[in-house]
Amino acid sequence: MKFNFLNTKKQLITNHEKAKAYLMTPELELYTMVVTTGLNDSFYETGNSRLNRIKELVMTCESIFVAKLAIYARTAMNLRSIPIVLAVELAKKASGESIVSKAVSRVVLRADEITELLAYYQIANNRNGAKKLSKLSKQIQKGLVASFNRFDEYQFAKYDRKAEIKLKDALFLVHPRPKNDQQQAIFDRIAADKLSIPYTWETELSKLGQENFDNALARADAFARKWEELIESKKMSYMALLRNLRNILEANVSAQHILMVCNYLTNEQAVFNSRQLPFRFLSAYRELKVLKSGLTSTVLTALEDATLCSARNIKGFSFETSVIIACDVSGSMQKPISAKSTVLLYDVGLMLAMLLQSQCKDVTTGIFGDTYKIINMPKHRVLTNVMEYYKREGEVGYSTNGYLVVDDLIHRKKIVDKVMIFTDCELWDSNYNGNSLEKSWNNYKSLAPTAKLYLFDLAGYGKQPIDVRQNDVYLLAGWSDKVFDILSGMDNALSAVEQIHQVEI
Repeated sequence: MKFNFLNTKKQLITNHEKAKAYLMTPELELYTMVVTTGLNDSFYETGNSRLNRIKELVMTCESIFVAKLAIYARTAMNLRSIPIVLAVELAKKASGESIVSKAVSRVVLRADEITELLAYYQIANNRNGAKKLSKLSKQIQKGLVASFNRFDEYQFAKYDRKAEIKLKDALFLVHPRPKNDQQQAIFDRIAADKLSIPYTWETELSKLGQENFDNALARADAFARKWEELIESKKMSYMALLRNLRNILEANVSAQHILMVCNYLTNEQAVFNSRQLPFRFLSAYRELKVLKSGLTSTVLTALEDATLCSARNIKGFSFETSVIIACDVSGSMQKPISAKSTVLLYDVGLMLAMLLQSQCKDVTTGIFGDTYKIINMPKHRVLTNVMEYYKREGEVGYSTNGYLVVDDLIHRKKIVDKVMIFTDCELWDSNYNGNSLEKSWNNYKSLAPTAKLYLFDLAGYGKQPIDVRQNDVYLLAGWSDKVFDILSGMDNALSAVEQIHQVEI
């Protein structure tokens, strides 16, 4: 089943490149924007305009769908900020309804998300002055009570940070009822600012940084020993280890400890439990490539193995299914996914494409811009492949002539089962010859009537370059490898929006 949720009236519009595009229904547009937004400036829009559009769509969609989407975005897509936005905006739309508290309790999965939710609540409701958080929504309060009862002292202490809204402020505002005397004691320590200092890499390195050393050599040695202690403690989270690989290597820890790090990075269960978005591995890989440590290659190999572990559950295709994978390398894809990130939409597209490529048996890969070029890569080097593609992006120019991918198949009279395009969906004909993905796909269907086209929307501008209601055209959105679960679901008559409707509240 395809996405049959498009508006029936006034659906034909133009995209940012003034090419023909199609509107989505509010549900599909909200889903697409949610799973592709970092609430930062996009190539064509500012963060505020995107946030405002999300708020408008929340008011347009049914409350139950918004609640389920918030839960889906947090639990299935591993997103953090946008589910909080959805929950708070839902409280405006469905004031007094229990689905608000249920959504809040399901999206707040870390102790610091309690204060993050309240911070956004303050902004969203234009609260100013001394009592910014007075008159808290009863349903939001009820959901946060459930959240307070979920965490232990370590979790509270780990995320009790100095911010405008502190954990203590949240406690006084929410008034959670403790489950037992032990939890009451924890609440009392939150109120008194006396939570036990947690043993984390941040607190340990911070304490060490305040000590005095005789010389720089002694300081460096102390930090090396501290990193070794942290590695041995096994209390560093997978994400923390991934983000600190460069620091660990530059601290010159022993080869034995590097081996411990690599063993943890490649542990299949640890990879699965970490729920890392796939491009996190790419960020770490890219940082390490410039180091001169003799142990760097060992860690790079571990990152490749970890990436393959993360891809192991992706449902690829056998030799019986021929697949074309094409990546958009246009200028609009050279945009960071968030204000503080070095990861570009381009990186996300390449990463997802190479993950999928690693699980397919009969697959052709390539890139398109002004032109289209096939560049096939080995299957078991996901991160290396991404870096290699990155070096070659200028070979095809920087436009968005996605129709060339399909035209190449027509020219070669090549019949394939699936054509997969990773893009921001701002596709057009830079030569102004009237070409389009829609026209090329309609022509190709005459040659290959059973072929299917999948557009992986990495930007969520809310416009499609082709009508997805017909001719076996599908739209997928998001940065997580969960998009491949959705892809598999489509082949089994399930769409992303349908999966969201199936979320239980």
